[in-house]
Amino acid sequence: MFVVKYSGPFGFIKPWTAVRDSETFSQQFLTPSIIEGIEKKLFPELLKEKGIHKIKRHRLRYKQMAAQQEQIQPRGWNKKKNHYERPYAILTRSVMIEPELLVAFDNSDDANEASKQHICLCRNEDIVYPDENIL
Repeated sequence: MFVVKYSGPFGFIKPWTAVRDSETFSQQFLTPSIIEGIEKKLFPELLKEKGIHKIKRHRLRYKQMAAQQEQIQPRGWNKKKNHYERPYAILTRSVMIEPELLVAFDNSDDANEASKQHICLCRNEDIVYPDENIL
């Protein structure tokens, strides 16, 4: 196996819930669809194929979790007297600090190609960069 390590010095917000809970925790794994999306970004020639073909294993780890607060507004409006208003709420999210993603490939050519590119963990602000060395 040839392993490329991706990392970043920031928080990785991954709420993984459609419900606006008062507390939302980062998920500590990546779903198959996210891994497939990462693979398609690294190897655009696979865009027309379904499934995961080149990434054989992965592991997501981090230094710690940190709680962050976010101000939100619910959908819709409330009519009060002669105007419309939307109430505010505070949502607490836990984020991963200094995430590392290890991605394993069967051959060195795929690992070399992947080690020359950054990847996004679902959103554009969650960019992680490859280390120079392939393990």
